[in-house]
Parts: sequence; structure tokens; C-alpha cells
Amino acid sequence: MPGASEAEIESQQATRPIDKVVFGVSAVVILAVIAVGALFPERFEVASTAALNWVIDNFGWLFVIAGNVFLVLAVYIAVSRFGNIRLGEADEEPEFKTLPWIAMMFAAGMGIGLMFFGVAEPLTHYLTVPPPLELDSESPFFEDDRQRGALLYSYFHWVLHPWAIYAVAGLALAYSTFRKRRGNNLSEAFVPLTEGKRWGPAVGRAIDLLGIFATVFGTAASLGLGALQVAVGLDIVAGVPGSRQLELIVIGALTAAFVLSAFSGVHRGVKWLSTTNVLLAAAIMVFVFFAGPTLFLLDAWPASVGTYLSDLVRLSSVTGAFADEDWMATWTIFYWAWWLSWAPFVGTFIARISRGRSVRQFLVGVLLVPSTASTVWFAVMGGTAIWNQANTDADYSGALAEGEEYAMFALLESLPLYALVSGVSMLLVANYFVTSADSASLVLGSLSSSGSLAPKKPLVVFWGATIGGVAAVLLLSGGLEGLKNATIIVALPFVFVMLLLCVSLMKELNEDPGASRLRQQLRHKGFREAIRKVVGEEVSAQSSESGNRWSRARLRFGPASRRRPNQEE
Repeated sequence: MPGASEAEIESQQATRPIDKVVFGVSAVVILAVIAVGALFPERFEVASTAALNWVIDNFGWLFVIAGNVFLVLAVYIAVSRFGNIRLGEADEEPEFKTLPWIAMMFAAGMGIGLMFFGVAEPLTHYLTVPPPLELDSESPFFEDDRQRGALLYSYFHWVLHPWAIYAVAGLALAYSTFRKRRGNNLSEAFVPLTEGKRWGPAVGRAIDLLGIFATVFGTAASLGLGALQVAVGLDIVAGVPGSRQLELIVIGALTAAFVLSAFSGVHRGVKWLSTTNVLLAAAIMVFVFFAGPTLFLLDAWPASVGTYLSDLVRLSSVTGAFADEDWMATWTIFYWAWWLSWAPFVGTFIARISRGRSVRQFLVGVLLVPSTASTVWFAVMGGTAIWNQANTDADYSGALAEGEEYAMFALLESLPLYALVSGVSMLLVANYFVTSADSASLVLGSLSSSGSLAPKKPLVVFWGATIGGVAAVLLLSGGLEGLKNATIIVALPFVFVMLLLCVSLMKELNEDPGASRLRQQLRHKGFREAIRKVVGEEVSAQSSESGNRWSRARLRFGPASRRRPNQEE
């Protein structure tokens, strides 16, 4: 509202009461899972691994098809007449400026993951060539194809497909929240399919519960990976012996930092931390770019991105039927399920920060900006590691064998200013930890309080502490792999939820007056043609003969005409 600060706007937003059923059931189930994982870690891991294998063996094809559906749908909506619809009132301005908006969605979507896998995944694909590439080891171009293929599959797993999943989920939620004035939770986006049905409220709560489970377990696994990387960095750079106790101390300290951030709210804590993260990541990437094989990277980025775009259809259609099924399960299907399990968290958070943007702005921003940044990150970080591995005495295979968390520091160790840059990297991972926990807890608070845009601070802190507790308990019990498996298992029912979300979204977009075909014709053909379309040729002719009648018509149909609150200009 005019003259109000961002903090005042946030404090004035409606805070809805806690949904006792959703909150109670989710809290009890999550605490029970934590207890089982802590008391019976081996059985927990065995059971979750068996369930994961069953999901991948029987529904791997579904994940591949669903990932393609989300990408095609996101592109179609962006270029169609639906792109002009605004996520809010017709004249509403974006709530956040572009840089903080991009920074927040990037931090929520992939921050820790890019730090963890930015070097590890390209190196892994370089050392062990992905079977779907079908490279000929006797070819004189084998080494070039091997290096390009390592970046190609890193892009495939981290660029357009995951952000398309987030974009569809986020668009559906933002449209429901700001265009239709519903709550910012998953079940509200399904109102076109559930409204008026006796089973509607029960299904809605079940959807919100699935969203909470996926968010808690998916975020806790990611934060566990971040804690591992910080602990390894402390061991390598500062000489602090690595141990399970150190990892727990890291989680405890970062969770405490999150609590301070949570009380600052989305306009202060999350926004400023996210912007800081982007600047730190850019600084590290620029340093590696100039300290590494700069000319190679300048050649590698456009060549690998071009190959990725030209081969996208072929890459997107590979399944276990005609490729190495185990490799597909370990990489592509695992990632697709992983992104789907994160969709309720990232989608809800992106929706929360996207008020006032047009649908086209939203989709272009969510789909292309982080995707482009991800290709640059992998090309610089992974490309430098690949070039060093192939052309220098550096050998990262030993560090990679110890774990993915060692790969980043092994690369930095072979470059100048190792201690300084490694320290900045640890700070960046720590910041991403806090930002992810902050973002996830805001989403969980919203899901458990009927979609409140400003959930109660104690509820937000509770969920943040719960996420930290899940990561700590499962690290203590050695069940981090079991936790990762659990997130994939949760993704299976969520595939069907997401596909139904696409149906619900398209149903509402087709009914939106802001996307009517007549409106598009009025925009392109001008005002006089608009009158002909609305009231017919006869009135248009009469209007041209009478200045008074023309004036009345203009008053009736012009920009000053009255319109419904939710109708576009």
C-alpha cells in the first residue's frame, strides 16, 4: 500500500489460524519417522531402499514422462495468450524487485545442490561416461565428446526440467493466491476440481499433508548435505577434525542462525541473505573462471549449451528400456523424483514472492534465468575440474571417491588463494543452509495455517527447528541415505498430484477474462475495432455519425469504465 514499508506490508497481511488437523497429523507422523530412524537406523534404511527400488522399477517411466509434460506446459503457457494475465490486480506492481526475486527463488531452488554437485557431477560423468551417450572409445574425438558429454548430462539434470517443475507448481499457487484471492497452500490450487464436492475438504488436507512431508524430508536431506560440506571444509581448511559431533554442531549453529533470520521475515532475512548468496556465488565463480582455463571455458560454455539444446528431445526420451537401467535409476529418474519432492516447497515459496508479475514474466524468470545461471556455474566449476583432470597433474578421483562433498574443496585446493576461497565457499554453504531452512519453514507455516501469507512466527520457528532436528537425528543415526530415499518415495504420489495440478491450472486459465481471445483482438486492432467486436457494426457506424454517441461509447468502453476487481485492464 502507498507509503508503507515492506515490513509494514508484511505485518499487515492476514495471518490465518493454524489448521489443527493438518499441523497435528503432520507433526505426529514426522516425529514418529524421526523416532524410527533414530532407534532402528539399519532397518529404516533397508526398508526405504527396498521401497525406492520398487518405485523406480515400476514407475521410472512415469517420472520421465511427467518431467517432459511440465516443461512443454511451461513453455506453452509462456508463449500463449495466458502470458498476459497478471498474478494480482491488473495494475499491481511486483512485490519484490527483480534481483531479490531471482536471488530468493534461486537460493530456495538449488543453492546447496549447486555447491555440492557443481564439481562432483561433471567429474563423475567424465570419469564414468554416461551409457546413454554411447561414445566410441576408439574414436579420435572420444576425449572431446567425453568432456562435452559430462557437461551435457549435468545441464540435463539441473537446468530446464527441474525449473519447469517448479514453474508449473509456483504458477498454479501464485495464480490461486493472488489472482483468485485464496490461501497460499496447495489444496487451494485444486479448488476448480474439488469445489462443491463432499470429499473436497478431505482431499485438500491430504494434498497439504503430502506437501508438508515432501518439504520436511526433502529440505532436511539437502541441509544434511550442506552440513557435511561445511564440516569437510572446516576439516580441510581449518584443521578441525571431521566427526559426527562436528556435523551436529554445524547443524545446531546454523539452525540457531535460521531462527534469527525467521524473526526478520521474508522482506528482511530471506531477501538479504539470498542476495548475499548470489553475490558470493558470483564472486567464487568469477575467481575460478580467471584462475582456471579461461579460454577453454569460453569455448566450452556455448558449445556444451548448444549441444544440450539440440539434443534435448533425445535426452528427454531416454528410459531404462534401451539404456542402462541402473544408471538411469541412479541419475535421471532419481533427479526427476527429487525435483518433484521439492516442488511443493519451492513452488509455494516462489509463488509467495511473485505477487504482481505477469504470467509470462513469471515463467520466463523462473524457467530461463536460473537455468542460464546453472549452465554457467557447471561450465565454470565442472569445466575447470574436467580440464585440470585431463590436462594437468591434478587428480580428483580420490577426493570424489571419499564423497561428493570433497570435490569442491579438491578443485579449490589446485587453484590460488585456497584458504580464502574455501572459507568464502563454506560461508556460502552456511548462508544457503539458513536461507533454505528459512524458506522451507515459511512454506510449512503457510501449509499448516490454511495458506497464510504471513504465518505466525512461533510456527515458522517450530518448523525450522524440526527440519534441523530431522537432519541432525538422521546424521546421528547414519540414516541420511534413508532420508534421501524417503523423499523419492514421497514423490511417487506427488507425481499424480502435480499432473492434476496441471489440469486445474489450465481449467482456470481458460476461464480467465484477462486471457480471452476477444481481449487479445482488442489489443491488436484498436479501439474502433473493439467497439465493432463488442456491440456490432451498426453501433460503430452510428457512433461515427454522432460525436455525442461516440463520446458515450468511449465512456462506456474506454479505460475509465468500471470493471470487476479481478478483471484485467
